[in-house]
Amino acid sequence: MWPTSSSFPNGDERGLAPAMSEVIRLSVSSSSPRLDRYLADQLAERSRSFVQRLVEEGRVQVNGKAAKASQRLSPGDEVVVEIPEPKLAAARPEEIPLTEVFEDADLIVVDKPAGLVVHPAAGHEHGTLVNALLGRHPELAGIAGTIRPGIVHRLDKDTSGLMAVAKNDRAQRSLSQQIKDRQMLKRYVTLVAGKVAPEVGTIDAPIGRDLRQRKRMAISPGGRPARTHYRVLRHFDGDYTLVEATLETGRTHQIRVHFAATGHPVVGDPVYGKKSPLVARQFLHAGTLGFRLPSTGEWVEFTSLLPPDLHQALAMLDKQCGGRVSTA
Repeated sequence: MWPTSSSFPNGDERGLAPAMSEVIRLSVSSSSPRLDRYLADQLAERSRSFVQRLVEEGRVQVNGKAAKASQRLSPGDEVVVEIPEPKLAAARPEEIPLTEVFEDADLIVVDKPAGLVVHPAAGHEHGTLVNALLGRHPELAGIAGTIRPGIVHRLDKDTSGLMAVAKNDRAQRSLSQQIKDRQMLKRYVTLVAGKVAPEVGTIDAPIGRDLRQRKRMAISPGGRPARTHYRVLRHFDGDYTLVEATLETGRTHQIRVHFAATGHPVVGDPVYGKKSPLVARQFLHAGTLGFRLPSTGEWVEFTSLLPPDLHQALAMLDKQCGGRVSTA
């Protein structure tokens, strides 16, 4: 199911799409007393008042027709919900510690710490990477929109590592095109559960939204193509494997979803695996970033060492294994 490959394309096509509404399609599997109660269960991450407002604004349809909150549902009914893009004010500058590893007239390369959200969104209006960048570089305001100025690609909140940020429209277009053409190198280091075999391979499986849990992604026949190339760096006594993963495509949560699907979830990932005593977050670090400079076309690569929490997790495994660590 997971064919081996020695090819490691230098690419990632996950850019930032224009802001737009999200459309959620739900299929009713059992009788429900009322539409509003059904939606409250299906959209548990949303407040009841938010769900009620969606119905009142005509953003919910049942079997193709506008619905009422009190409408009763039957098995087989199709419910379509439109979640509008949140309207947020322009991001404000904030003094937040941030490590910058490179800067020229066109871009900045930052080493994002775990726990930092990339850009403002509902529930995270402040304290983001964008707020930190604006605090240091006020000239970024207006690049690629007011909410995510200069942002051309993202890392999950609890993923650490390297990101490129554009400082002007030309750089924004250049970096975005490199991502689209799969010419930007994004390589990660991750620790996963179990012994991964073969030691070099490709996970090729489409990824789409999990229809049962809207905050998750899942392997889905109707999803978008997704390919993750990997090679094993170390085996820890058969219980854990340290892996270098290179993205050919760049889907949301791609590495986490792909390795979980093979039975090797990322250590510490509470969404697709489980929490771990080794580390307080998912063991996933964007350690290598490569691209062509917009100004000259010169290829550049940057590397980031594992942060202390991930380094400490490996030290704990070394101690537990008593030195019985094999190197691929």
